[in-house]
This record gives sequence, structure tokens and C-alpha cells, in this order.
Amino acid sequence: MTSSLNEQMTVSTTMLPHYESPLPALYEPQPQPPKPRLMFKMPRVVPDQKTKFESDELFRRLARETEVRYTGYRDRPLEERRQRFQAGVREGHTEMAFMTNGTNMNLQLSTTGFSNNHKEVDFDKEPGKVHLRSPFIMNGVCVRWRGYVDLERLDGVGCLEYDEDNATEEDRILREEIEKYKARLREFEEKQRAFRVPTTSHAHAHAHAHTHHSEQANIQVR
Repeated sequence: MTSSLNEQMTVSTTMLPHYESPLPALYEPQPQPPKPRLMFKMPRVVPDQKTKFESDELFRRLARETEVRYTGYRDRPLEERRQRFQAGVREGHTEMAFMTNGTNMNLQLSTTGFSNNHKEVDFDKEPGKVHLRSPFIMNGVCVRWRGYVDLERLDGVGCLEYDEDNATEEDRILREEIEKYKARLREFEEKQRAFRVPTTSHAHAHAHAHTHHSEQANIQVR
């Protein structure tokens, strides 16, 4: 008899449906706030370019006119190197080194017109020489390589100058990027605040519902 009763009770227990409360769980996982997606372009220049150009030791050395030399095709005969140098300059590129400290630079040259009212490649200014000007950004500062090269010896005199015009333009772009980043950051923070307020209210509502349900259960027990 006892065995039969246990079997009936076991069968009855397995047939009971799973009870689901109509109220939401008090400690249900809360949705996570959106992850920040703030992209900031790496700036091409430093905030105060002129100060860095005037104070940095490397720039101070390169700003003095000194001996420069063409460094391309050093394993080739001199006549071939002369031809390759002129061909490269006319195509818009060359390799020059400052002989005082060995700083080597790959210069890009515009051969189609003028840059800041000056030719970047000028074979006509002085017989037997080519005068070069090449603007670029070095260590976050807008500079310009300026000098001349003897077409026979492939050496000459050159220096780095601070490029005021390009520095002004790059500084404007930098400030625009900073303002865009600040605007995106403010927008993100506002979304974060808007997300946190409903989440807090939702948690209070759950707690209130749970308390009310407990009070009703206590009344029924009494």
C-alpha cells in the first residue's frame, strides 16, 4: 500500500505544471548601456607647431643652412647618378641627406606649378644647379626643405624652414577635429544619462511590485 502511494505521489508531482509568476523578476539582468564609439582621428600636427620648431634641438640643427647631398643610387657610376637625379626631380621626387648629422629625407616635389608663389623645382634660377622646395610634416610640424643641388657634383646647400601657411591650415583642421570630437563626446554623455534614468525607474517599479505581492501573500496566510 505504501509503495503504491509513493508511486502515485511521484507521478502526480511530475505532472504539476511549472509555476510562472505574472510579475517580473526583481533581480532580472539589466540591459547594458551602449558601448562608447568615439572615433578621433590622429592629429597630423602638434598644437603649437612654431614653438616646437624653434625649441626642438633637431629642428634647430636642420634650420641652419648646411651641406646636403643626393643619396640615391650610390652604387652606380657618377654619370648614371646625375641622369637618375635629374629624372627623379623632374618626376617629382628625390633623396637628400644633411651631411652634418646624416638625416636622410625622401622629398616629394611638385613639378606642375607653384607652391606658395614659388617653384618647387627650378632649373632656370641658376645655371648648373637646381633649386628645390619641398613642404611636408615632420614630427608634427609643417616644414619646408629649401636648397639647391649642383647638377655635376650632386651636392649643395639646404635647410628646413617653418612652413607658416601650411601650419596655419593644419592647425585649423586640428581645431575642427577637436571640436567635432567634443560634440560627439557630449552627445554620448547625454545618451548615457538618458539611458540610466529609465533603468533606475524600472528597478524601483520592480521593487514596489515585489513588496506589494509579498503583502498580499501575508494577508492570505493569516
